[in-house]
Amino acid sequence: MSEPLRVVLVDDHALCRSGLSDLLHHRGHLRVVAALGDPDQVAPALRQHQPDLLVLDLRMPQTDGLSLLRRLRAEGVDTPALVLTMSDAEADLAAALRAGVRGYLLKDMEPEDVAAAIERAARGELTIAPAMTLKLAQMLQAGAKGTDRKGLLDSLTERERQILDHLARGASNKAIARTLDISHDTVKLHVRHILSKLNLSSRVEAAVFAVEARAADEGRGGR
Repeated sequence: MSEPLRVVLVDDHALCRSGLSDLLHHRGHLRVVAALGDPDQVAPALRQHQPDLLVLDLRMPQTDGLSLLRRLRAEGVDTPALVLTMSDAEADLAAALRAGVRGYLLKDMEPEDVAAAIERAARGELTIAPAMTLKLAQMLQAGAKGTDRKGLLDSLTERERQILDHLARGASNKAIARTLDISHDTVKLHVRHILSKLNLSSRVEAAVFAVEARAADEGRGGR
C-alpha cells in the first residue's frame, strides 16, 4: 500500500483546522502532518515535513495567504499550494492564479468534495471549485479578446505543445518530467516560456486555455 499523501494546513481558525484535519484523516489516502494558525511556523514545518501539498486560507489576521505564499517562494520553499477560502471574488481567484496555486476551493463546498479535491491536488492535479470555473472561463475569454488563440498556440515549439497537453490533463512538473524523460528544471523552464507566449499567469490558466483551444478546434472540425 502506498504512503499517504502529506498535507500541511494553515488557517487562523482552530475549528477549521480541526474539522479539516479530521475530514482528511478519515479519507485514508491523506495525512495532515501539521495544522497551523501562525504563519511564522509555516516555513519551518514545510522544511521539516516536505509535504505534498500546502492548504492555505486566504484571509488571516497576521497576513493573507497569498502574501505568505510569495514569502515562502522568496525563501526557496516550493511546496505546491492550494487556497481554501470563503471568497468567491474574481479578483481573489485571479490573484491566486497569478501566485501559481494548484487549486482554488471554497469553504462552502460539500466536505467530501473538498477532501476529494485536496487529494487530487496533492497528486498533482489542478482543482478549481465548480462555482469558480465559470469566472475563470470569463477571465480567460476577456483576456483573449482581440487575440488570435490559434496564433498563440502556433508560437509554441513542439516540446512546449507536448507540455501544454500534459498541463491540460493536470499533470505535475515531476510527472511531466518522468513522462518526457527530461529534467524537472527543464519542465519548469518550458512552463515559464509557455505562460509568457500565451500571455497567461499560471499553469491553471494554461490548462484551461489548452482545453478551450482544443474544444474550439474540434468545433471547427479540426483534430
